[in-house]
Amino acid sequence: MSAVAAAHQHLQQALDELRQAAESGLASDPELLSVLTVSEGLSRQLEHLTVATTAALQRRGSFTERGYRDTTGALTDLLGCDRYEAHRRVVAAEQACEQIGLDGTMLPARLPATAKAFAAGQAGLRHVEVIAALLNTPAAGRLTDAQRGGLEEQLAALAGQYQPTQLRNLGTQLIEALDDDGPEPDDTPPAPVNTLHLRRHRSGSGGKITGQIDDAAMFDAIATVIDAKSKPLGKDDQRPTAQRQAEALADACGYVLAHGEADTLPDTGGRRPQLNVIIRLEDLEQRARSAMLDFGGTLTPESLRMLACDAAVVPIVMNGAGQPLDVGRSTRVIPDGLRRAVTARDRGCAHPGCDRPPAWCEIHHILEWEHDGHTVLCNLVMLCKAHHRLIHHSGWTVRIRDGRPEFIPPKWIDPQQRPRRNP
Repeated sequence: MSAVAAAHQHLQQALDELRQAAESGLASDPELLSVLTVSEGLSRQLEHLTVATTAALQRRGSFTERGYRDTTGALTDLLGCDRYEAHRRVVAAEQACEQIGLDGTMLPARLPATAKAFAAGQAGLRHVEVIAALLNTPAAGRLTDAQRGGLEEQLAALAGQYQPTQLRNLGTQLIEALDDDGPEPDDTPPAPVNTLHLRRHRSGSGGKITGQIDDAAMFDAIATVIDAKSKPLGKDDQRPTAQRQAEALADACGYVLAHGEADTLPDTGGRRPQLNVIIRLEDLEQRARSAMLDFGGTLTPESLRMLACDAAVVPIVMNGAGQPLDVGRSTRVIPDGLRRAVTARDRGCAHPGCDRPPAWCEIHHILEWEHDGHTVLCNLVMLCKAHHRLIHHSGWTVRIRDGRPEFIPPKWIDPQQRPRRNP
């Protein structure tokens, strides 16, 4: 039996044992979670093995000898994968593996730090692809060799901490910071194009709207209105994004027609929904342990705290006979000026990995008001609805450290509970 066949037999046996342990029904939650992390680690090692083997075959000229013009075509046939997936492996082999020079000498990997992180399983194939693409941009080409080398080492070190998309965004910011001069100025920029075409269907029912808006302020005004009205109506709202945006535009136009003035469009990202919260007097005396909404839904203490984080709330206090004793005035929990400060700091949902913009987010009190939490910048964080709910109903916690929010995962996600930030 060859060494490769023997190694494959041992690997298959280990995988079978791992699969049996996971599917036996006897594994605990921590053990199943461990299976996920182990599988991801094995997947990255196998990705590196595939890429390293591809590079070795390239150095030998094995694919050329078999009649292939390029390695991508050979991998497509050999592995049965799409050409796109084969090309990703070829790019990684060219960037993160040793190559043969024209004189036959062995050359180090073009991305040496990335190659080490890839071999150690700290970076996946997608990370390698992102780093290679970043260092191949025109902005990165304007850097000095020393700057490019330092940037590559920094990105390779960050690959183990960030998702590929996060790494790409962070790398773009780092390149922009290093590229002081930027591209050569263009003295003759193209004229902005602002067009909108409305075409009715020949059937007379409906039509098509197409356009191009180059003016940033004009586009932002349109996008803000559509964004304000296109949010999903709930977990059962299965409308595609395009449908929700189309209906949002129609809703906004209908609002203008109904009210007569264009400046009466509803705000977004500034004013929050106004809700009537009915509270029993004895509950109010116990610092609002429960409450009820207009349509009779009872709020749990967690949901009430989440609602109180960021909404215009009208408290209606009831006595034991169900009669209203007092109706308060609508007051904003988060003043507009403070909301703008939180927005400027967090730029949207601050939870790691989330890219929801400010218009889709709410403000959360880190220390709840019922525990004497103050409405100040150092006690506030911007969260989308999903992550706002996660903070209130799970083991995640958030704190402000060095002026920026950082999140501590529960132990089942990270036993060491290492703080995470949104880059």
